[in-house]
Amino acid sequence: MNRSRCWTVAGLIVATTVFWACATIIHGSSQEVSFSSQPTGAKVTVDGQPAGNTPVVAHLRRKDTHTVSITMDGYQPFEIATTRSVSGWVWGNIVFGGLIGLAVDAITGGLYNVKPDQVQAQLSKTASRAALEDGSVYVFLVREPDPNWQLIGQLTPAH
Repeated sequence: MNRSRCWTVAGLIVATTVFWACATIIHGSSQEVSFSSQPTGAKVTVDGQPAGNTPVVAHLRRKDTHTVSITMDGYQPFEIATTRSVSGWVWGNIVFGGLIGLAVDAITGGLYNVKPDQVQAQLSKTASRAALEDGSVYVFLVREPDPNWQLIGQLTPAH
């Protein structure tokens, strides 16, 4: 192998290492996001995929927004959508990595932070429900109706 070809190969190896290092200088392409709930043990799904039961930490891709659902039988579901914001480290990357480092971080997602980075769900008990058993309908009553419910009947005292 001639000398100029060796320098070319060595240059490509160094350049590739430096370019990929720019993305890791900031944060990498994923971020740890913690999920907790009251009560604990609720099922967490991120973008429709199971992530475990609370409390749990999931690694979310920085460049994407995510839909998170926290559910538990007998409780109303909790849902939240994450957002992303540009990290303050972007200025350091422009200084040390230049536009190439900035482009690599934008492509890999290292440029962003996932918000929120901690999700705490306060699960509310399901207020009412109905069940069908052996052809009979059982309705469970509540003291305070949800304003979104449609009124289909009302009991009145007998005179």
